[in-house]
Amino acid sequence: MCKNINEPVPAPVPQPAANLKEAISCNEKSLEPRRAQRGDYWVLYNYVPMSMKVKCWESVTYTTHADYTFLDNLEPLLERWRAPISIAMHAPGTDFSATLDAIKYSRSCGSPLVFQLVTFHVFFSSKHVPKLVPPSEKVMSDTYNCTLGPPWVNITLSKMYKNEKKLLYPVNVGRNIARESAPTYYVFASDIELYPSPKLPEKFLEMIRKRDQAALQKSNPKVYVLSIFEVNEKYRPPNNKTHLVQMLKAGTAIPFHKKLCSGCHNVPRSKEWQETPETEGLHVFHVGKRTGSFVHWEPIFIGTNEEPLYDERLSWEGKSDKMPQERHHHWSSQIKYPELKKFSNYDT
Repeated sequence: MCKNINEPVPAPVPQPAANLKEAISCNEKSLEPRRAQRGDYWVLYNYVPMSMKVKCWESVTYTTHADYTFLDNLEPLLERWRAPISIAMHAPGTDFSATLDAIKYSRSCGSPLVFQLVTFHVFFSSKHVPKLVPPSEKVMSDTYNCTLGPPWVNITLSKMYKNEKKLLYPVNVGRNIARESAPTYYVFASDIELYPSPKLPEKFLEMIRKRDQAALQKSNPKVYVLSIFEVNEKYRPPNNKTHLVQMLKAGTAIPFHKKLCSGCHNVPRSKEWQETPETEGLHVFHVGKRTGSFVHWEPIFIGTNEEPLYDERLSWEGKSDKMPQERHHHWSSQIKYPELKKFSNYDT
């Protein structure tokens, strides 16, 4: 039987704190480059792997997807995340060459965090294979002439191969490639334009290590939901709850997709959360399920690869891209705020 969506989080139960390795039982994954076919797509897994070695229990991987025109988001995302990122790049036909240039630019000319923490996977339809696919070793060793500037600047979108051929963007194929390839047990499947709160990975892992709340000690399947907000493009995203609440009251921040699909991201007890004072660390604020008035909720969450994959039949253009996957979820959603913000241009 499903729990009532308004069920409060039980009081903490004292438990001896484990070390992180004891708290997270997992198997290591290889970052060796490999090629494989996935349905109609060829995938270059770990095509350009990150340089840093991370144990499966040591961090949380941000898993995401994009084409090369979205890589301008990578550095600001890394500045806040500062942990592994697994990104699947859609690169059909002649978009492949531009994608390689964008990867090389990001690794050679940008923040050193890209080289250290980002693993790039590349995929394309078997009907739109690039003319030349160089070996992974060559791409990793190549540098980029930084004076040319980023390849995603001054791009005519209509001239991209994907758009000229009127191809759909296989969003869930990208999501699944990036998630399955993550080197860590815990993964945060998100979109590249969504920027998390600073130090989220280390705060989350400390919460998992301590397990000082009853909701964290139960063995039932669970995911850890993070609420999303949009920030007016004229303002910097807040770094803490206090600043976020001030922006919400001033109208310079709003709940994510409030004007597009408010029910999709309407989080249980969000108003109550805004009224509670900011605390140190990360804690479960509420336990809820996608039932009743929250049946259309499309949460973004930290989970594991034990959860069902996204439905790869759906495209970005088709929208409602996560709903079928989430209809298979009957797990508790453990809600924490605030974790995610997004730059957006909207009327205030």
